[in-house]
Amino acid sequence: MNYIEKLLQGKEVQWKKLGEVTNWDKRFHGVDTQLQKFVINFEHVSAAKLKSLKVNNGNIKLLSTGNFEGYTTEELGGNYINYGEVITIPTGGTANLKYYHGMFIDSGNLLGCSSNKNNYYLKYIYHYLLSINNIIQNYFRGSGVKHPSMVEILNLPIPIPPISVQKEIVRILDTFTKLTAELTAELTARKKQYQYYRENLLTPIQMENGEWKMNHKNIEWKTLGEVGQFVRGKRLIKSQLVERGKYAVFQNSMTPLGYYHKSNVQADTTFIISAGSAGEIGYSNHDFWAADDVYYFVTPENFKSKFLYYFLLTQQNKIYGQVRKGSVPRLSKTVFEKMVIPIPTIEEQERIVSILDTFDTLTNSISQGLPKEIELRKKQYEYYREQLLTF
Repeated sequence: MNYIEKLLQGKEVQWKKLGEVTNWDKRFHGVDTQLQKFVINFEHVSAAKLKSLKVNNGNIKLLSTGNFEGYTTEELGGNYINYGEVITIPTGGTANLKYYHGMFIDSGNLLGCSSNKNNYYLKYIYHYLLSINNIIQNYFRGSGVKHPSMVEILNLPIPIPPISVQKEIVRILDTFTKLTAELTAELTARKKQYQYYRENLLTPIQMENGEWKMNHKNIEWKTLGEVGQFVRGKRLIKSQLVERGKYAVFQNSMTPLGYYHKSNVQADTTFIISAGSAGEIGYSNHDFWAADDVYYFVTPENFKSKFLYYFLLTQQNKIYGQVRKGSVPRLSKTVFEKMVIPIPTIEEQERIVSILDTFDTLTNSISQGLPKEIELRKKQYEYYREQLLTF
Protein backbone atom coordinates (compact mmCIF):
# COMPACT_ATOMS: atom_id res chain seq x y z
CA MET A 1 0.00 0.00 0.00
CA ASN A 2 1.21 3.52 -0.75
CA TYR A 3 1.18 6.39 1.77
CA ILE A 4 -2.25 7.77 0.91
CA GLU A 5 -3.89 4.32 0.89
CA LYS A 6 -2.62 3.70 4.41
CA LEU A 7 -4.08 7.03 5.55
CA LEU A 8 -7.44 6.51 3.86
CA GLN A 9 -7.95 2.92 5.06
CA GLY A 10 -10.64 2.45 2.44
CA LYS A 11 -12.43 5.77 3.06
CA GLU A 12 -13.88 7.62 0.08
CA VAL A 13 -12.19 10.48 -1.75
CA GLN A 14 -14.50 12.97 -3.44
CA TRP A 15 -13.47 15.13 -6.38
CA LYS A 16 -14.80 18.69 -6.38
CA LYS A 17 -14.07 21.91 -8.22
CA LEU A 18 -11.85 24.40 -6.41
CA GLY A 19 -14.71 26.90 -6.54
CA GLU A 20 -16.93 24.46 -4.62
CA VAL A 21 -14.58 24.12 -1.67
CA THR A 22 -13.29 27.71 -1.44
CA ASN A 23 -14.79 31.18 -1.44
CA TRP A 24 -12.96 34.03 -3.18
CA ASP A 25 -13.20 37.78 -2.85
CA LYS A 26 -15.99 38.99 -5.18
CA ARG A 27 -13.92 42.01 -6.34
CA PHE A 28 -12.01 39.89 -8.84
CA HIS A 29 -13.01 38.56 -12.25
CA GLY A 30 -16.76 38.51 -11.59
CA VAL A 31 -16.66 35.83 -8.89
CA ASP A 32 -19.86 36.36 -6.86
CA THR A 33 -19.02 34.38 -3.73
CA GLN A 34 -17.91 36.33 -0.66
CA LEU A 35 -15.31 35.53 1.93
CA GLN A 36 -16.51 34.32 5.31
CA LYS A 37 -17.53 36.81 7.98
CA PHE A 38 -14.42 36.37 10.10
CA VAL A 39 -12.61 38.62 7.63
CA ILE A 40 -13.16 42.20 8.78
CA ASN A 41 -12.82 43.97 5.43
CA PHE A 42 -11.07 43.75 2.13
CA GLU A 43 -9.57 47.14 1.62
CA HIS A 44 -6.07 46.80 0.23
CA VAL A 45 -3.08 49.06 -0.33
CA SER A 46 -0.73 49.57 -3.25
CA ALA A 47 2.49 47.57 -3.41
CA ALA A 48 4.52 50.73 -2.73
CA LYS A 49 2.36 51.60 0.29
CA LEU A 50 2.64 48.03 1.56
CA LYS A 51 6.45 48.17 1.54
CA SER A 52 6.44 51.56 3.30
CA LEU A 53 4.52 50.01 6.24
CA LYS A 54 7.27 47.49 7.03
CA VAL A 55 8.83 47.67 10.51
CA ASN A 56 11.30 45.41 12.31
CA ASN A 57 9.03 44.12 15.07
CA GLY A 58 5.52 44.12 13.65
CA ASN A 59 2.71 41.66 14.33
CA ILE A 60 0.61 42.13 11.17
CA LYS A 61 1.66 40.31 8.00
CA LEU A 62 2.14 42.30 4.79
CA LEU A 63 0.83 40.00 2.04
CA SER A 64 2.45 40.86 -1.27
CA THR A 65 1.99 39.52 -4.78
CA GLY A 66 5.76 39.12 -5.13
CA ASN A 67 8.65 37.94 -3.01
CA PHE A 68 8.43 40.84 -0.58
CA GLU A 69 8.13 39.73 3.06
CA GLY A 70 7.43 41.90 6.07
CA TYR A 71 5.26 42.90 9.01
CA THR A 72 3.74 46.10 10.33
CA THR A 73 1.87 47.29 13.44
CA GLU A 74 -1.78 48.06 14.14
CA GLU A 75 -0.98 51.76 14.46
CA LEU A 76 0.45 51.90 10.93
CA GLY A 77 -2.08 49.47 9.42
CA GLY A 78 -5.18 51.40 10.38
CA ASN A 79 -8.34 50.43 8.50
CA TYR A 80 -6.50 48.12 6.11
CA ILE A 81 -6.11 45.27 8.60
CA ASN A 82 -7.87 41.96 7.86
CA TYR A 83 -8.06 38.80 9.91
CA GLY A 84 -8.54 35.31 8.57
CA GLU A 85 -7.08 32.15 7.10
CA VAL A 86 -6.39 32.75 3.43
CA ILE A 87 -4.70 31.45 0.31
CA THR A 88 -3.42 34.17 -2.00
CA ILE A 89 -2.94 34.16 -5.76
CA PRO A 90 -1.28 37.20 -7.35
CA THR A 91 -3.41 39.31 -9.66
CA GLY A 92 -0.53 39.38 -12.13
CA GLY A 93 2.86 37.87 -12.85
CA THR A 94 3.32 34.22 -11.89
CA ALA A 95 1.38 31.72 -9.78
CA ASN A 96 3.22 32.51 -6.55
CA LEU A 97 0.78 30.92 -4.10
CA LYS A 98 0.90 31.80 -0.40
CA TYR A 99 -0.92 30.79 2.77
CA TYR A 100 -1.45 32.84 5.92
CA HIS A 101 -3.56 32.71 9.05
CA GLY A 102 -3.81 35.77 11.27
CA MET A 103 -3.90 39.55 10.89
CA PHE A 104 -2.72 40.87 7.54
CA ILE A 105 -2.77 43.68 5.02
CA ASP A 106 -2.81 42.77 1.32
CA SER A 107 -1.73 44.59 -1.82
CA GLY A 108 -4.54 43.37 -4.05
CA ASN A 109 -3.97 39.61 -4.10
CA LEU A 110 -6.75 37.22 -4.99
CA LEU A 111 -7.80 35.98 -1.55
CA GLY A 112 -9.62 32.72 -0.85
CA CYS A 113 -10.76 30.83 2.23
CA SER A 114 -12.51 27.55 2.98
CA SER A 115 -16.22 27.50 2.13
CA ASN A 116 -16.91 25.00 4.93
CA LYS A 117 -14.25 24.55 7.61
CA ASN A 118 -15.90 21.36 8.86
CA ASN A 119 -15.30 19.62 5.54
CA TYR A 120 -12.49 21.50 3.80
CA TYR A 121 -9.20 22.18 5.54
CA LEU A 122 -7.68 25.25 3.85
CA LYS A 123 -4.06 24.33 4.55
CA TYR A 124 -4.66 20.99 2.82
CA ILE A 125 -6.09 22.82 -0.21
CA TYR A 126 -3.01 25.07 -0.23
CA HIS A 127 -0.60 22.10 -0.29
CA TYR A 128 -2.59 20.50 -3.09
CA LEU A 129 -2.55 23.69 -5.16
CA LEU A 130 1.23 23.84 -4.73
CA SER A 131 1.43 20.34 -6.17
CA ILE A 132 -0.38 21.51 -9.34
CA ASN A 133 1.19 24.95 -9.47
CA ASN A 134 2.51 24.33 -12.99
CA ILE A 135 -1.09 23.73 -14.16
CA ILE A 136 -2.31 26.92 -12.44
CA GLN A 137 0.52 28.83 -14.14
CA ASN A 138 -0.96 27.84 -17.52
CA TYR A 139 -4.03 29.91 -16.63
CA PHE A 140 -1.92 33.09 -16.29
CA ARG A 141 -2.29 34.71 -19.69
CA GLY A 142 -1.82 37.97 -21.53
CA SER A 143 0.92 40.03 -23.10
CA GLY A 144 3.40 41.72 -20.80
CA VAL A 145 2.34 41.02 -17.23
CA LYS A 146 0.17 37.90 -17.24
CA HIS A 147 -3.08 37.73 -15.24
CA PRO A 148 -4.92 34.67 -13.93
CA SER A 149 -8.20 33.45 -15.38
CA MET A 150 -10.05 32.74 -12.14
CA VAL A 151 -12.98 31.12 -13.91
CA GLU A 152 -10.67 28.39 -15.20
CA ILE A 153 -8.71 28.12 -11.96
CA LEU A 154 -11.87 27.71 -9.90
CA ASN A 155 -12.95 24.89 -12.23
CA LEU A 156 -9.84 22.85 -11.41
CA PRO A 157 -10.71 19.48 -9.81
CA ILE A 158 -9.37 18.85 -6.30
CA PRO A 159 -9.49 15.57 -4.33
CA ILE A 160 -11.24 15.81 -0.96
CA PRO A 161 -10.53 12.97 1.52
CA PRO A 162 -12.15 12.97 4.99
CA ILE A 163 -11.25 16.02 7.10
CA SER A 164 -9.17 13.86 9.47
CA VAL A 165 -7.03 12.67 6.54
CA GLN A 166 -6.67 16.24 5.25
CA LYS A 167 -5.33 17.33 8.63
CA GLU A 168 -2.91 14.40 8.87
CA ILE A 169 -1.52 15.18 5.42
CA VAL A 170 -1.02 18.79 6.47
CA ARG A 171 0.68 17.71 9.71
CA ILE A 172 3.19 15.58 7.79
CA LEU A 173 3.94 18.19 5.12
CA ASP A 174 4.14 21.04 7.61
CA THR A 175 6.84 19.12 9.46
CA PHE A 176 9.10 19.50 6.43
CA THR A 177 8.17 23.10 5.64
CA LYS A 178 8.76 24.08 9.29
CA LEU A 179 12.18 22.46 9.25
CA THR A 180 13.03 24.23 5.99
CA ALA A 181 11.91 27.57 7.48
CA GLU A 182 14.02 26.99 10.59
CA LEU A 183 17.07 26.12 8.50
CA THR A 184 16.50 29.18 6.29
CA ALA A 185 16.30 31.41 9.38
CA GLU A 186 19.49 29.79 10.66
CA LEU A 187 21.21 30.45 7.35
CA THR A 188 20.16 34.12 7.45
CA ALA A 189 21.53 34.44 10.97
CA ARG A 190 24.80 32.77 9.98
CA LYS A 191 25.20 35.11 7.00
CA LYS A 192 24.80 38.11 9.29
CA GLN A 193 27.26 36.56 11.73
CA TYR A 194 29.72 35.88 8.91
CA GLN A 195 29.44 39.47 7.69
CA TYR A 196 29.89 40.79 11.23
CA TYR A 197 33.05 38.79 11.83
CA ARG A 198 34.44 39.63 8.42
CA GLU A 199 33.95 43.34 9.02
CA ASN A 200 35.22 43.11 12.61
CA LEU A 201 38.31 41.04 11.79
CA LEU A 202 39.32 43.05 8.74
CA THR A 203 38.56 46.60 9.87
CA PRO A 204 41.54 48.20 11.63
CA ILE A 205 41.09 50.38 14.70
CA GLN A 206 43.14 53.52 15.30
CA MET A 207 44.24 53.68 18.93
CA GLU A 208 44.48 56.90 20.96
CA ASN A 209 48.24 57.14 20.40
CA GLY A 210 47.67 57.15 16.63
CA GLU A 211 48.81 53.57 16.16
CA TRP A 212 46.73 51.33 13.94
CA LYS A 213 45.82 47.93 15.34
CA MET A 214 43.74 45.01 14.16
CA ASN A 215 42.34 42.67 16.82
CA HIS A 216 45.03 43.80 19.26
CA LYS A 217 47.78 42.94 16.73
CA ASN A 218 50.15 45.48 15.18
CA ILE A 219 49.66 45.97 11.45
CA GLU A 220 51.32 47.80 8.61
CA TRP A 221 49.74 49.56 5.65
CA LYS A 222 50.70 48.98 2.04
CA THR A 223 49.12 49.38 -1.36
CA LEU A 224 48.34 46.15 -3.16
CA GLY A 225 50.83 47.20 -5.84
CA GLU A 226 53.53 47.22 -3.14
CA VAL A 227 52.49 43.86 -1.70
CA GLY A 228 52.43 41.79 -4.87
CA GLN A 229 51.54 41.86 -8.53
CA PHE A 230 48.26 41.82 -10.45
CA VAL A 231 48.75 39.85 -13.66
CA ARG A 232 46.38 39.98 -16.60
CA GLY A 233 45.17 36.65 -17.95
CA LYS A 234 45.61 35.41 -21.49
CA ARG A 235 42.84 35.32 -24.04
CA LEU A 236 41.32 32.09 -25.33
CA ILE A 237 38.71 31.91 -28.07
CA LYS A 238 35.55 29.96 -27.44
CA SER A 239 36.35 27.33 -30.07
CA GLN A 240 39.33 26.29 -27.92
CA LEU A 241 37.09 25.45 -24.95
CA VAL A 242 35.09 22.37 -24.03
CA GLU A 243 31.95 22.02 -21.88
CA ARG A 244 33.66 19.78 -19.37
CA GLY A 245 37.30 19.53 -18.47
CA LYS A 246 39.95 19.77 -15.81
CA TYR A 247 40.59 23.52 -15.72
CA ALA A 248 37.84 26.15 -15.53
CA VAL A 249 38.28 29.23 -17.73
CA PHE A 250 37.17 32.54 -16.19
CA GLN A 251 36.58 35.42 -18.57
CA ASN A 252 34.03 38.12 -17.69
CA SER A 253 32.12 36.59 -14.76
CA MET A 254 32.40 34.10 -11.91
CA THR A 255 30.66 31.49 -14.07
CA PRO A 256 33.27 29.59 -16.09
CA LEU A 257 33.16 30.36 -19.81
CA GLY A 258 34.18 26.76 -20.41
CA TYR A 259 37.10 24.42 -19.71
CA TYR A 260 40.61 24.07 -21.12
CA HIS A 261 43.28 21.36 -21.05
CA LYS A 262 45.85 23.71 -19.47
CA SER A 263 45.94 26.17 -16.56
CA ASN A 264 47.84 29.43 -16.25
CA VAL A 265 47.05 30.21 -12.59
CA GLN A 266 47.90 28.08 -9.58
CA ALA A 267 45.43 27.12 -6.86
CA ASP A 268 45.04 29.40 -3.81
CA THR A 269 44.74 32.58 -5.88
CA THR A 270 42.50 35.63 -5.64
CA PHE A 271 41.33 37.26 -8.87
CA ILE A 272 39.14 40.15 -10.05
CA ILE A 273 36.93 40.43 -13.13
CA SER A 274 37.82 43.59 -15.08
CA ALA A 275 35.14 43.60 -17.81
CA GLY A 276 31.54 42.48 -18.09
CA SER A 277 30.78 41.66 -14.44
CA ALA A 278 33.56 44.08 -13.61
CA GLY A 279 34.48 44.31 -9.92
CA GLU A 280 33.45 40.78 -8.95
CA ILE A 281 35.99 39.14 -6.67
CA GLY A 282 36.87 35.48 -6.85
CA TYR A 283 39.10 32.94 -5.18
CA SER A 284 40.00 29.46 -6.39
CA ASN A 285 41.56 26.61 -4.47
CA HIS A 286 42.07 24.79 -7.80
CA ASP A 287 44.33 25.57 -10.74
CA PHE A 288 42.44 27.46 -13.46
CA TRP A 289 42.83 29.51 -16.63
CA ALA A 290 42.49 33.29 -16.36
CA ALA A 291 41.41 34.90 -19.63
CA ASP A 292 42.20 38.49 -20.62
CA ASP A 293 39.32 40.08 -18.66
CA VAL A 294 40.73 38.66 -15.43
CA TYR A 295 43.50 39.95 -13.17
CA TYR A 296 44.96 37.50 -10.68
CA PHE A 297 47.15 38.40 -7.71
CA VAL A 298 50.61 36.90 -7.26
CA THR A 299 51.41 37.03 -3.54
CA PRO A 300 54.69 36.84 -1.63
CA GLU A 301 55.29 34.10 0.95
CA ASN A 302 54.33 36.27 3.91
CA PHE A 303 50.94 37.22 2.48
CA LYS A 304 47.97 34.86 2.21
CA SER A 305 45.92 35.18 -0.96
CA LYS A 306 42.78 34.06 0.91
CA PHE A 307 43.30 36.92 3.39
CA LEU A 308 43.35 39.32 0.42
CA TYR A 309 40.13 37.74 -0.89
CA TYR A 310 38.26 38.31 2.37
CA PHE A 311 39.58 41.86 2.65
CA LEU A 312 38.48 42.71 -0.91
CA LEU A 313 34.98 41.45 -0.09
CA THR A 314 34.76 44.16 2.59
CA GLN A 315 35.66 46.68 -0.13
CA GLN A 316 33.23 45.30 -2.73
CA ASN A 317 30.98 48.37 -2.89
CA LYS A 318 33.96 50.71 -3.24
CA ILE A 319 35.33 48.60 -6.08
CA TYR A 320 31.97 48.59 -7.86
CA GLY A 321 31.95 52.36 -7.53
CA GLN A 322 35.15 52.55 -9.60
CA VAL A 323 33.74 50.56 -12.54
CA ARG A 324 33.49 52.61 -15.73
CA LYS A 325 29.99 52.28 -17.10
CA GLY A 326 29.43 51.68 -20.80
CA SER A 327 28.29 49.06 -23.26
CA VAL A 328 30.86 46.81 -21.52
CA PRO A 329 31.54 47.84 -17.90
CA ARG A 330 35.29 47.95 -17.17
CA LEU A 331 37.55 48.20 -14.14
CA SER A 332 41.04 49.66 -14.40
CA LYS A 333 43.99 47.71 -12.99
CA THR A 334 45.19 50.84 -11.19
CA VAL A 335 42.04 50.88 -9.02
CA PHE A 336 43.08 47.82 -7.05
CA GLU A 337 46.85 48.39 -7.37
CA LYS A 338 46.44 51.67 -5.46
CA MET A 339 44.10 50.19 -2.86
CA VAL A 340 45.58 50.33 0.64
CA ILE A 341 45.36 47.18 2.75
CA PRO A 342 46.17 46.59 6.44
CA ILE A 343 48.62 43.70 6.78
CA PRO A 344 48.93 41.83 10.09
CA THR A 345 51.48 39.08 10.71
CA ILE A 346 51.18 35.89 8.68
CA GLU A 347 50.02 34.08 11.84
CA GLU A 348 47.21 36.58 12.32
CA GLN A 349 46.25 36.34 8.65
CA GLU A 350 45.98 32.55 9.01
CA ARG A 351 43.85 32.91 12.15
CA ILE A 352 41.46 35.33 10.44
CA VAL A 353 41.18 33.15 7.33
CA SER A 354 40.47 30.07 9.45
CA ILE A 355 37.59 31.81 11.25
CA LEU A 356 36.05 33.21 8.06
CA ASP A 357 36.46 29.91 6.21
CA THR A 358 34.25 28.27 8.84
CA PHE A 359 31.43 30.74 8.25
CA ASP A 360 31.91 30.68 4.49
CA THR A 361 31.60 26.90 4.37
CA LEU A 362 28.52 26.94 6.56
CA THR A 363 26.71 29.60 4.55
CA ASN A 364 27.88 29.26 0.96
CA SER A 365 29.09 25.75 0.23
CA ILE A 366 27.08 23.79 -2.34
CA SER A 367 28.21 20.37 -1.16
CA GLN A 368 27.95 20.92 2.59
CA GLY A 369 26.52 23.29 5.15
CA LEU A 370 23.06 24.79 5.50
CA PRO A 371 22.28 25.51 1.82
CA LYS A 372 22.67 21.83 0.98
CA GLU A 373 20.55 20.86 3.98
CA ILE A 374 17.80 23.29 2.96
CA GLU A 375 17.80 21.93 -0.59
CA LEU A 376 17.49 18.36 0.73
CA ARG A 377 14.55 19.27 2.97
CA LYS A 378 12.76 20.96 0.04
CA LYS A 379 13.18 17.83 -2.06
CA GLN A 380 11.96 15.72 0.85
CA TYR A 381 8.85 17.89 1.15
CA GLU A 382 8.17 17.61 -2.59
CA TYR A 383 8.61 13.84 -2.47
CA TYR A 384 6.11 13.35 0.36
CA ARG A 385 3.71 15.86 -1.18
CA GLU A 386 3.73 13.78 -4.34
CA GLN A 387 3.17 10.60 -2.35
CA LEU A 388 0.39 12.01 -0.16
CA LEU A 389 -1.50 14.00 -2.79
CA THR A 390 -1.56 11.52 -5.65
CA PHE A 391 -5.02 9.95 -5.49
